[in-house]
Order: sequence, then structure tokens, then C-alpha cells
Amino acid sequence: MVALLQAQSKEGILEKIDYKKELKHLYRPSVKKAGIVEVPPMNFLMIDGAGDPNSSQAFQEAVNALFSLSYTVKFMIKQGEQQLDYGVLPLEGLWWTDDMGTFSVKDKSSWKWTLMIMQPEPVNEEIIQKGREKVREKKNPSALPKVRFESFAEGRAAQIMHLGPFSDEGPTVERLHASIDSQGGKLCGRHHEIYLSDIRRAAPKNLKTVIRQPFSL
Repeated sequence: MVALLQAQSKEGILEKIDYKKELKHLYRPSVKKAGIVEVPPMNFLMIDGAGDPNSSQAFQEAVNALFSLSYTVKFMIKQGEQQLDYGVLPLEGLWWTDDMGTFSVKDKSSWKWTLMIMQPEPVNEEIIQKGREKVREKKNPSALPKVRFESFAEGRAAQIMHLGPFSDEGPTVERLHASIDSQGGKLCGRHHEIYLSDIRRAAPKNLKTVIRQPFSL
């Protein structure tokens, strides 16, 4: 995890930290070829669910709860003793099926998922609980009780950038898996996507998605 940065400028104005830049090796892979990364343990807000994200109401409720709490916590950090301003990190998703041999990006009806948003170092369980109360008082999204704060350690993984609609991910995923196979690796863990574009607003053609796959040698 990147060390906590000094966010106070000489003029006394808070400088906004972009953790995607500080951790660009994790958030800015090549579009042309897969690269290998070692992903350190990081803390996340998480929600579990199941079903096709394109038609699941639970999916939309989970996204709403995660962003509501993440933005509330961000402003608490900015206005609190830490005096730290940062951009809320992107939505991420872990995807799998009970039988990964049948996992397909074309048929998502049997998918299970964990949606999550990474939280930087100043965020802890105490701040999360205070933020949860604030969100409950103002918006009270239905999925808020399902949100948990948890560390996630992914370790060795291959990743690549996909540009465009989610429905066109198939060839990109195949290239990623082929790259792992060419190195004698074996897929492990869960299919991981990081949504650099706001999936609630961006046009499909403009989507930028990091596709990541843990593997063992």
C-alpha cells in the first residue's frame, strides 16, 4: 500500500491525491498486451451478490451503497484531523461461478460477484462506522447493511486494459488467459474487473476496464 502522502501545500490548500496515479502499475495496464503485477493487501468496502449485473436490482443497489459510503468517508477524512483530500477510487468487481469451468462472459445469469471500492490508508473501521451512520441518516440505501470493510490480498496476477463495451470483453479475456498459459501459469482466484469509467454514466464505447486474473506457477 502506498505510504500516506502529505496533502497540505505551502499555501495551506489541500492538494487532492489521485491514488490511481500513485498506484498506476495497478490501474493503468497496457491495452496491447498483458502485464504481471504483485497486488499488495489493500482495504475495501465490499458487498456480495449474484445474478446478471445487467438485470439485477441487487447489483444497482450495491453500487449505490458503495459509492454513497465511499464519498461520505472521503469528505469525513478531508474535513477531519487527517486533512487529506483524495479522489474516490473506482468500482471493482470479483466475478465467479460455482463451476469455473463453465464461466463465460456471454452468459452471466449464474455469476456470483463481490463489488468493492478500495479505501486509502487513513480509512479505518471507526471512520467507516461513523460514515455508515451519516449515510443512514441522509440516504439510507437499501444495501447499506450489507457493506463490509475488509482487507483483500490478491498477490500475483496478470492484467490488461479493455476498451469498449462489456459485451466485447471475450477476446480480451482470452488474450489475458493465453498470456498466463504461455508462462506455464494456472488460473486461480476470481475474475477481477476494475471500472475506470463510471458505469452509471459512461457510454459503452467509452468504457475503460482493467481485467485482472490471479494465477499460480
